[in-house]
Amino acid sequence: MARWKGLSESLDPHLRQLVVLLREHKDHKGLSIAALAARTGIGKSSWDRYLNGRVLPPEEAVEGLARVCDTEAAPLLELRELAAAAPAPDGPSEGESAPVSRPPVPWLAMLLSSVTTALVMLLGLLLVAPWEGATKAGDNAESTPLPGPVHPSLGVFTYKAGTTYECQVARDTEDKLLYAGYSRTRSEQLQRDVSGWSVVEAQCLLEHRGFSAGSVDGAFGNNTDRAVRRLQDAAKIAVDGIAGPDTWKVLRK
Repeated sequence: MARWKGLSESLDPHLRQLVVLLREHKDHKGLSIAALAARTGIGKSSWDRYLNGRVLPPEEAVEGLARVCDTEAAPLLELRELAAAAPAPDGPSEGESAPVSRPPVPWLAMLLSSVTTALVMLLGLLLVAPWEGATKAGDNAESTPLPGPVHPSLGVFTYKAGTTYECQVARDTEDKLLYAGYSRTRSEQLQRDVSGWSVVEAQCLLEHRGFSAGSVDGAFGNNTDRAVRRLQDAAKIAVDGIAGPDTWKVLRK
């Protein structure tokens, strides 16, 4: 990786820490700026500004880098929120570009802000899920049932909160592909906020491949979306969070 330029001493401490962490995650993944731009859909020039502290990166950029680098987005988004909340500096003189810097923040205010944010995040985690990868409350509450064949023994799929399904993945003796017994599809398009037996099938196969969606409940929520994206990234196919023919090919091989 190319040597990074030094950051301005006048840069807001939170923004400085955010930029340093973004650089470290990118370098650890071994990505060039061009590769990062291709995987996140955000231009090279934008990443150059973000990673050199000239512009505060938007939330979607922070989330995109975290997803591509297989790291948690929450700590990075917290730093971004603190940097965005800092008072803006005085405007630049004529002919100068505006640096993304902030006046020093009192240590007491920084400490109180960090502690408050940490407590809020902890409370949210306790209320939503006690383990990593659990489904967020409300993710599946309004999922749309997919049209499709009725399961020969389980009948019509109906999403019920808290209901999970066992996964017994095996290779078919005829076509040599993997199946979990809930659907035989190899082309159905699955995406956020849908539910059905084919989603159960995909969740089982994701878990079998080492990309757990948290719970096998038949509803395509945030965790299933993230698991699909991780699989797609590892398989070097389009990372869009949609389980289509290319993704099914990877899941069943």
